[in-house]
Amino acid sequence: MTKGLCVALVALMLLPAAPVAVQAGLMDKACLKSDRRQKSRPLCNCIQQVANQTLSVKDQRIAATFFNDPHRSQEIRQSDNRAHEKFWLRYKDFGGIAAASCGHLVK
Repeated sequence: MTKGLCVALVALMLLPAAPVAVQAGLMDKACLKSDRRQKSRPLCNCIQQVANQTLSVKDQRIAATFFNDPHRSQEIRQSDNRAHEKFWLRYKDFGGIAAASCGHLVK
């Protein structure tokens, strides 16, 4: 094997380990724009990571609105709409996981 081929193979093996720019998601952006005192970039990023693992993009769109309009969450929680009921169950699971995973980041 030539030296050039070895270098190319090593570079290809290391490529996945190279840092990748993290794109802010719906929840991360909403969290950072909110007026909450405890917000921080690490906390909002952690919330986004949990959201990516537990909520669909559609669910994240709904949940992101709660940062600026907390009353909206109560409207959905108390709604008789079956889709809202199903969403709320998923959102409760997300909230529990986010609290356990990200609670240490609250100032």
